[in-house]
Amino acid sequence: MRGTPGTRQVAEDALAWVSAHRAQFALGEDALAADGQVNRSWKPLGELAQVCATVSRHTAPPDPLHAYATDLMTFAWQETGRGELFMRLQRLEPFATYPLEVYAAMAAAGLRHPGYEAASAMVARTRSWQLTEQEPTRRLGVLNAEARSGVREPDAMPPALERTWLAGLPEPWTFEQSSGYSLTHVVFHLTDWGRAGPGNVPPDLADYLADWLPPWLDTCLDAGMWDLCCELLAVAASLPLLPERAVLQEAWARIAAVQHPSGALPEQGTGAHHDSGPDFYSHYHPTLMAAFAATLTTGRLDDQARAATHRPGGQGVLG
Repeated sequence: MRGTPGTRQVAEDALAWVSAHRAQFALGEDALAADGQVNRSWKPLGELAQVCATVSRHTAPPDPLHAYATDLMTFAWQETGRGELFMRLQRLEPFATYPLEVYAAMAAAGLRHPGYEAASAMVARTRSWQLTEQEPTRRLGVLNAEARSGVREPDAMPPALERTWLAGLPEPWTFEQSSGYSLTHVVFHLTDWGRAGPGNVPPDLADYLADWLPPWLDTCLDAGMWDLCCELLAVAASLPLLPERAVLQEAWARIAAVQHPSGALPEQGTGAHHDSGPDFYSHYHPTLMAAFAATLTTGRLDDQARAATHRPGGQGVLG
């Protein structure tokens, strides 16, 4: 994997930092407590698994990125008692969706617990589960988790998509941080977090994003919103038509410039180095997103280069 200069290194450095801080992704003693902090236990672990499942899918076994991702996925699975904690959560909170969403990230990597899948499928058949009111983007995430976990057959085009901000093809100038995160997650769910390929983004949405994602990305780069920048770059790498190479090169050069020497990426701001080192909770998500987006970008650019090389008379994307 090569990609744009620096992109590959961003991914390696990011996963190196994540690997060095794996202990902070561990589930604490309150993971099953009724008043436990899900956002500081299950959420980080699920996001770790989500990214690592995609990185391992897009890299070959000899690749250091693949080694990082599979090792971290093994760690995450062990933290759940090889799936047994999902069964316990099912009994404690049968109608909570977050256990299924975390489990689905691991199931995407082939880590399964048949007992939990059977129990969650039974609950998912209830009217209460099916009629729970959720924001459209959230609903897409739950539907994707159900499909990954074998709870139901995937929909070709979930009705919930029609009610999202992105599907409305809104006026481009109405883009803001909240809508930015909404649209990125719509694309993540449609493409199964980069595993299903760009063909799963409907043509009208793909065309709209091809036009407007580059200026939105530029705005976020200027604002120092690095977490959202990485999510937008992951979306860009998930579209049928990649942005111009110069757009990607500039974006990744700016992200590499703000990345801490340890590999951590700040959520926003200047990325000034602190004597005590990057704080875990303010850095883990953008760092994961950097590894996620950089891996997808590198893979797409390498695919482009191979296609150009094998085209009659082709000399590569820079030839």
